[in-house]
Amino acid sequence: MPAVPEVPAVPEAPRVVEEPAPVVRVRRRGRTTLLIAAGAVLGLVAGTCAGYLVQADREPTKLPSLSQPSLPQAKGKGPQPLSAAQDRRVRTDGDLRKLLIKRPSGTRDITSDGSADGWLGLAAFADGYTKPTGAYRDLIDDAFRRAAITVWRTGRTNTVVVRLVQYRQEEGLTARDWVASELEFEAEEETDNWTVPGTSDGMAYVRKQPETKAGYLPMYSAEAHAWRGDIAMQIFVNDTKPISKAKIMDLAERQMERL
Repeated sequence: MPAVPEVPAVPEAPRVVEEPAPVVRVRRRGRTTLLIAAGAVLGLVAGTCAGYLVQADREPTKLPSLSQPSLPQAKGKGPQPLSAAQDRRVRTDGDLRKLLIKRPSGTRDITSDGSADGWLGLAAFADGYTKPTGAYRDLIDDAFRRAAITVWRTGRTNTVVVRLVQYRQEEGLTARDWVASELEFEAEEETDNWTVPGTSDGMAYVRKQPETKAGYLPMYSAEAHAWRGDIAMQIFVNDTKPISKAKIMDLAERQMERL
């Protein structure tokens, strides 16, 4: 059995003799202080009584009239309320579908294929995301209000989807935050991108490579995301041929002009 090493004894710490703390003496309130305080109180009472007596002997002071003189009205017409065209809130609180970009002539309207009368419900909107359940929950938390959509097709392969998504924004700039999340996702993709004119952070993207799937033609895509006030704009373009910058930028600019 191995020997246990001996633990050296710890030297005893030197004793420190503490000096008694000095006693703080509190001066007691003496009889003289009490007499002075009592005299001050009596003087205050006497002065108040004398003031009442003097006031009682005086004639009452006449109070000014409560009615104020009428002020002359400024000439000219007062400020007029803004028209619906000038008041953005009037336009955005109305029929949101009327703010959607107009479908070009010669195209086929297929909006009714994915929605009812141009409205896109909460569940249908959430289904457009990779994880619909999580998107549905996030949209409820972020006070999703409503969404309007228009979809058209040119020929057999070119499809354009435009969506306006409105939030209540009672606690923050939710529309801006949703657009920011879309831009963050697009930044990870291999795309050409440009700032949408007239916006602070709106962006348009064109994917360099088409999406390929067995049994289908290669599909090119482009997107644009921007926001104004409580509305987020989303534009998606798909075609079997490459999509030009002019195409996606024209759609984004014309849609933002209507908001």
